[in-house]
Amino acid sequence: MSKPDVHGYYGEFGGRFVPETLIPALRQLEDAYESSRKDPRFQKELDYYLREYVGRPNPLYHAERLSKLIGAPRIYMKREDLNHTGAHKINNTLGQVLLAAKMGKKRIIAETGAGQHGVASATAAAMYGMECDVYMGEEDIRRQKLNCLRMELLGARVVPVATGSRTLKDATNEAMRDWMASFENTHYIIGSVVGPHPFPKMVAYFQRVIGAETREQILDKEGRLPELLVACVGGGSNAIGFFGPFLEDESVKMMGVEAGGTGAAPGEHAATLTRGAPGVLHGAMSFVLQDDDGQTSPVHSAAAGLDYPGAGPEHSWLKTTKRAGYTSVTDREALEAFKTCCESEGIVPALESAHAIAYIIKEGNKMPKDSIVIMCMSGRGDKDVYEVEALMKKNRTTGAGV
Repeated sequence: MSKPDVHGYYGEFGGRFVPETLIPALRQLEDAYESSRKDPRFQKELDYYLREYVGRPNPLYHAERLSKLIGAPRIYMKREDLNHTGAHKINNTLGQVLLAAKMGKKRIIAETGAGQHGVASATAAAMYGMECDVYMGEEDIRRQKLNCLRMELLGARVVPVATGSRTLKDATNEAMRDWMASFENTHYIIGSVVGPHPFPKMVAYFQRVIGAETREQILDKEGRLPELLVACVGGGSNAIGFFGPFLEDESVKMMGVEAGGTGAAPGEHAATLTRGAPGVLHGAMSFVLQDDDGQTSPVHSAAAGLDYPGAGPEHSWLKTTKRAGYTSVTDREALEAFKTCCESEGIVPALESAHAIAYIIKEGNKMPKDSIVIMCMSGRGDKDVYEVEALMKKNRTTGAGV
């Protein structure tokens, strides 16, 4: 697994581009993380909750019907959708809440797009008896009503964000403003491998369990490593956790799949690593979608969790070093993959995960028949069914397909 230098840089990407007032909070967090990571008692407690509360290890499932349907090699799915709360996000929020408790924090804040990170943060905070506020753009609140209700049932307060595009970027902005004013008693659980150092390194560490389990499971099932790993990428935490334990295995290729949205123009997609350029967003240097003046561009995706104009610095480094590849699929392709997965495997995927499935449907049949492909089923699609219904009705009306 790649590691940043002492200043939080993966090559040229990463770092801390934050107001001076936040430096003490980041240093406190880094100290707590580094000491906890080496503390057997902390790891024992985290492992206990991952096993007994989250339900790990989750299965590595051979999707035989989908493999035959698309004429692809053997497709396996790492079933993060079967975790408590329905996605990979709980791996990270549990770890960060344990750190917050160690630091004596009484309040948790988080940002969320698809709502899964918000639900996971509210869940972990409830388990530890902490106050929790979750910032969420008004557009995402509209798309993710079920998850908003879940957060409120768990005792969290959903804070609507009406600025900008009213999506994930804007929710992150507001959460950071809150943290600057309240860090003495508040811990900010960033939901992905983005933000200032040590967040990208720390979130990757808590998500590494995805790839570590996958590696052990595929060796047990097949006696060898896969040819290809595929995961969706917004900020990129499920993909980094999935890819990390395989980075030194040169025979294993990796593909991150971004949101191609409805077109190539600014505001029509969220394909940051595919179409962006280096810049600073939310406290770190990474690939960013931006205009000629360096202003962050508007973004779009049918999947609320991919609707973000940046990407984690480690992903940016993996792209520039060519250790991982990155591409995008459109909203339409993701919707088709969503439907195909439901009907062929009886699994309702998150729209985010459907982007990874769409890539395999497009490219899988070009691989040798004895190849092994593993995709990260980062979350389940309960949260998306009403949005999918609306999009399918709209597409039928306009003659756009699914």
